[in-house]
Amino acid sequence: MAKKTPTPPREPDPKLLELLVCPLTHGPLVYDRKAKELISKKASLAFPVRDGVPIMLADEARKL
Repeated sequence: MAKKTPTPPREPDPKLLELLVCPLTHGPLVYDRKAKELISKKASLAFPVRDGVPIMLADEARKL
């Protein structure tokens, strides 16, 4: 059986990150690479990024 090589986690497209805004406040987001989250300081929320895909749902966000 062939051994699978783990693929590194995907990063979101930097151009996409420039376009995204907080879905609640429409304010800017800051990407926290280490935590893999998009931070909305105005809403005090952190939106997860899973496999390079930002999850921009308030129900999925973590309160800061």
